[in-house]
Amino acid sequence: MNGWLLLMIAIVSEVIGSTALKASQGFSKLLPSLVVVLGYGLAFYFLSLSLKTIPLNIAYAVWSGLGTALIALLGWWVLKEPMNGAIALGILLIIAGVVVLNLASRLHL
Repeated sequence: MNGWLLLMIAIVSEVIGSTALKASQGFSKLLPSLVVVLGYGLAFYFLSLSLKTIPLNIAYAVWSGLGTALIALLGWWVLKEPMNGAIALGILLIIAGVVVLNLASRLHL
């Protein structure tokens, strides 16, 4: 399977696990707690598989950066958490950082 597809599965799994973390209420709710454990377990499993073809620095930057951006957006959209210009700028800077790392790696800068 393509390393980038594996990495995207890892990111989606991490986002699902992180979203369920709030619903688990400190691991006091069984079903959301199971989703957290399963989500993070799958995230690390698929991240490890993606490392067979993607360098660690790139894979981790994409995994953590896009995961963070997606969680921030889901928090705003689904959980009605606050969003303002500074938060939006932070999300854009995270995405820009991931793009720069990828370009630097591909162009050997």
